[in-house]
Amino acid sequence: MQPKIINLSSKKLVGKSLSMSLKNDRTRELWSGFMPERNKIKNTIGSQLFSIQIYDESLDFKDFNSQIEFTKAAMVEVSEFETIPKEMETRILTGGLYAVFIHKGTAASFSKTAQYIFGQWLPNSDYELDKRAHFELLEPAYNPVDENSEEEVWIPIKVEKTNVG
Repeated sequence: MQPKIINLSSKKLVGKSLSMSLKNDRTRELWSGFMPERNKIKNTIGSQLFSIQIYDESLDFKDFNSQIEFTKAAMVEVSEFETIPKEMETRILTGGLYAVFIHKGTAASFSKTAQYIFGQWLPNSDYELDKRAHFELLEPAYNPVDENSEEEVWIPIKVEKTNVG
């Protein structure tokens, strides 16, 4: 499973977010609160959904465990922030270099993909994690319990300091 390396431009996003951990997973609550309201968002670009994870900048992923709190957001891309539904929030997804993987399968099987990315691919690559948001791009018909579902997994990276010219 080799990723595509993509230099992404910054994006304007609108949606909802919740604080959670893997142990206290509130993903279903987040998306069930966002999906019925997403059609209120004006100036959307495309139909893809962004599932974003924002981690504390001091977090070293070697120390990551199921109790680490992070913010997860359910969002869509917009062209501007002029008319935002009052129950929604805005966020700028900072651009930069990303490794993009395809996860095929249920949301419950995602841990295998994550283990490969962080346990095998990243340590053996010429990259290190960058301190930006991680996200998945989902098609509108994405179904988290369908074994045939696919999602793009975007991991923020930068060239390792030891490999810089």
